Amino acid sequence: MTAGAGMTGTPDQPQAVLPTTVIGSYAVPEWLGQLRNDYHQRRISGKYLNEIIEMATKAAILDQERAGIDIVSDGELRRDNDTDYLLTRIPGIEIPRRAKTDYLDYFEARISRPLPEPVAGPDCSPGPAPRAAPGPGPDFDPGLGLAEDFRFARQLTDKPLKMSMTGPFSLSRRITGSAYSDPADLVRALARHLAAEARRLADAGARLLQIDEPFLAGYPEDIALAVEAINTITDVPGVSWVLHVCYGNRYARPLGASHYDFLFPWVKETKIDLLALEFARQGDEDLRLLELHQWDRGLGLGSVDVKSDRVEAQDEVAGRIRRALRYVPADKLVINPDCGLRRMRPETARAKLAVMVAAAAQVRAELG
Repeated sequence: MTAGAGMTGTPDQPQAVLPTTVIGSYAVPEWLGQLRNDYHQRRISGKYLNEIIEMATKAAILDQERAGIDIVSDGELRRDNDTDYLLTRIPGIEIPRRAKTDYLDYFEARISRPLPEPVAGPDCSPGPAPRAAPGPGPDFDPGLGLAEDFRFARQLTDKPLKMSMTGPFSLSRRITGSAYSDPADLVRALARHLAAEARRLADAGARLLQIDEPFLAGYPEDIALAVEAINTITDVPGVSWVLHVCYGNRYARPLGASHYDFLFPWVKETKIDLLALEFARQGDEDLRLLELHQWDRGLGLGSVDVKSDRVEAQDEVAGRIRRALRYVPADKLVINPDCGLRRMRPETARAKLAVMVAAAAQVRAELG
């Protein structure tokens, strides 16, 4: 399924030209961040935190709907950061200490032996089950939790719903240990676990999934390995796939390279339908790469800067969309922020999304 063909009005893909979406994470209110810290310091129970997260997830989806976003996410509010949620659920990964000073900090994850192979077969649970805690444990169904997250979010909105997972290359950068003589084998093993979760998501009804590789820009020499692993995950019938590659967003600062040259032509070997990239923060220089390498699939245009609290003017964002249309046909262009919104204040995130939606509508009207 191509990205152009994918935007045809199926339950998780809207029909509008220049549809708007988010990358995945939504702004974490200060009170929720504090409660997450309280949980890690054992001041509140996992059950209490889960009840709060469910309410926050409902609010995040409502915020997106009110802003006019066409393809919403669950806001990823169950996740402390971009890796821990998955690493704590993959069998064979050891987390010696689960307390944190700040919820955004990373666990120290390690392996002492090769990871077991994922459990084969679909996720057959009948519906969303109550969560006993926000972390792994005997009350959790098999799997990595994303299919359960999808079911919970799916009942909250009639909008198309996108679910994202951090990719195997980025996950591997947060794991220590020498269980594999070739570090690439760890990436491949992680990809098999994510592929199993992708099948569970598809069985739960997900039709639009995204792989995030925020660490890849810092290791451009490993692009061939990353592409191999991505193709392991995306071999799931009936699902359209987005690949998001950014320059990192830790503390709202970039971590990696400043150009996307390293992605090409390798990314053309992936089975993805749409490539979501940053363009708002550093301009549109890399748009030329799409033309140079004849990229004929979809583009997720990063059109508002999530590393700045400044709310762009509508005409400024509309100008970014118009520039992208020189390189990408309108029916293959999706409008999104540069990256996730986790580090933004909620009021700023709402304002930026509203401007982005208005700019997309303005350009859509110009296209007739």
